[in-house]
Amino acid sequence: MMKSTDAKFPVAHKEPTTLEKHGDIRTDNYFWMRLSDEQKLAEVTDAHTKKVIDYLEAENKYYNAITSYTKPFEEFLFNEMKGRIKEDDASVPYKDNGYFYITRYETGKQYPIYSRKKETLEAKEEIIFDVNEMAKDFDYYQLGGLNVSMDNKLVVFATDTVSRRQYFLRIKNLETGEVYKDVIENTTGSSVWANDNKTIFYTKKDPVTLRSEKIYRHVLGTPTSEDVEVYHEKDDTFGTYVTKSKSDKYLIIGSYSTVSSESQYLDANNPTGNFTIIQPRERDLEYEISHFEDHFYLLTNKDNATNFKLMKTPVKQPGKDNWVDVIPHREDTLLEDFSIFKEYLVLEERTNGLSKVRIKRWDNSKDYYLPFSEETYSVNVYANPEFDTHTIRYSYNSFTTPNSVIDFNMSTLAKDIKKEQEVLGGTFNKENYISKRVWATARDGKKVPISIVYHKNTELNKDTPLLQYAYGSYGYTIPDNFSSTRLSLLDRGFVYALAHIRGGEYLGRQWYDDGKMLNKKNTFTDFIDCSKFLIENNYTSAAHLYAMGGSAGGLLMGAIVNMNAELYNGIIASVPFVDVVSTMIDESIPLTTGEYDEWGNPNDKEYYDYIKSYSPYDQVVAKDYPNMMITTGFHDSQVQYWEPAKWIAKLRELKTDNNVLMLDTNMDAGHGGASGRFDALKETAKMYTFFLALEDKIN
Repeated sequence: MMKSTDAKFPVAHKEPTTLEKHGDIRTDNYFWMRLSDEQKLAEVTDAHTKKVIDYLEAENKYYNAITSYTKPFEEFLFNEMKGRIKEDDASVPYKDNGYFYITRYETGKQYPIYSRKKETLEAKEEIIFDVNEMAKDFDYYQLGGLNVSMDNKLVVFATDTVSRRQYFLRIKNLETGEVYKDVIENTTGSSVWANDNKTIFYTKKDPVTLRSEKIYRHVLGTPTSEDVEVYHEKDDTFGTYVTKSKSDKYLIIGSYSTVSSESQYLDANNPTGNFTIIQPRERDLEYEISHFEDHFYLLTNKDNATNFKLMKTPVKQPGKDNWVDVIPHREDTLLEDFSIFKEYLVLEERTNGLSKVRIKRWDNSKDYYLPFSEETYSVNVYANPEFDTHTIRYSYNSFTTPNSVIDFNMSTLAKDIKKEQEVLGGTFNKENYISKRVWATARDGKKVPISIVYHKNTELNKDTPLLQYAYGSYGYTIPDNFSSTRLSLLDRGFVYALAHIRGGEYLGRQWYDDGKMLNKKNTFTDFIDCSKFLIENNYTSAAHLYAMGGSAGGLLMGAIVNMNAELYNGIIASVPFVDVVSTMIDESIPLTTGEYDEWGNPNDKEYYDYIKSYSPYDQVVAKDYPNMMITTGFHDSQVQYWEPAKWIAKLRELKTDNNVLMLDTNMDAGHGGASGRFDALKETAKMYTFFLALEDKIN
């Protein structure tokens, strides 16, 4: 239990706003907390902006007051986590177009250094970017989108100093170090070089909704005002992007929605030419393409292939009538991705929740799976930019096994472990931890897998603290990854349980479909039923059960405390999407229109009623709630800060308990939190301290 304090929480004043849809009237007492992007970024001069910021700062002041006694432990925990990290670390070099590329960190520094070496690792290091120098004048700094020209002389790079994922694109001369005057605003951060080494293609966002909507062509040395609009995605339920085939032969523009996609291509040697559509979009037809010789290869759900399959089509006649199966659809296996090499096809699959890597020669003389022996694990095939090679690079880790980067020779089957993650501090031994997978039965009879890890000395009983985590949206599967920071919980007697609930794709595409739209409540009830399973099977009890989720996982947290608050002692909802009805009605908010096929369009009464029935903000009632910590970022473009701010105000107004309720707003960050590696650790230390304080484990 957290210590009592004399600090008084802020009480947000009410300004009732009446909201009407389909004849249904909602009264929102805290609608006034919303600020525009311009108001957030401007100097605080108007009374309304000041009122909102004063409220957020009052909540931060209260948070700091009631956690003041935990600050020494929080600092201790931060140093403990930092002490496990190899500060002067470096990535495994990868080779692309004649250069080895390396990302490395130096002791005490927050940000990476990007460098390269020509032809051999013994060559002189060329520093491409030292992000520590670039970030020194900013509270937040993100560098991304590095893209080197075909002649290796130029690099496009993207920067975000606000944390709204609106990137500036610039070009640097790698021979002279000069950063050109070309500055392109409001992009996604990614870019593509044509083969002439002077033309780049990039994607611009709508300045209000942040939807990726337009592809432009820029020629080096010309004013950005003269950039040519190549493509405009006019359907506001779609986004767009531009990329390049691994073969470097084609530029590809993709358009995507939740349930449909479309691709068009152009010879990369002819950047001023016209793009050709491969297959016009159709609802419920998805495909992603890769190029090899005379064909495009497509990962697609064509012909009701729910778990996707691999097809190919001639480049000269790419329409769907010419698509033929390469890897047929399988009911029990989700095909997640594929990589093409000169002699091999590499498939990333998921069967019964477990990742598998299949390697197949084009001549069919070999077809086999990489062997993995643990009960639950995570494997990821890297981008592997080289085409004419027998070696693939992949990473492997599990709840108990730190990450390894492995080069595997597909011909000889030889395995070369290039790097194993070091866990410093001298106390970690993987044999001290137990991981396993159990299956809870949901209320409709479905079996829901839960991946679990704990220290071997932890006794499992009703007094055992357990942290249950999940996401459960967008078909995203949370992997069973190793975490050196999580050891700080496990070593203090916590069990960690990752619930693979519906809404993700852990058990295939149908698992996702059964947890979205009018099936969304399955996500919440699966999590609750997993909690009940863990309690009933003596892993923990309601007095020691904790839950955590972020973004759409924060929506999950809001839903479960409205539905079954009595099951949990403490909850962390990080950047939570909780005002679902209001957000999905407002088409000016980022992500809204592109997510109608995820949540439903509330302009349709059936979806409005269903969304309202679980929307956490709309379903807050007068009752007891668990101890809760809510976090947000003032510049968040994915889930606007006012959602959690309004939610906590309404919880304070209605809840009938004396449990802890606090809001921590990072005034300098957005959806992903702090940008520096140590600042991010401090945020984790804050959250873990909350759980450990509730368990009286901070001495």
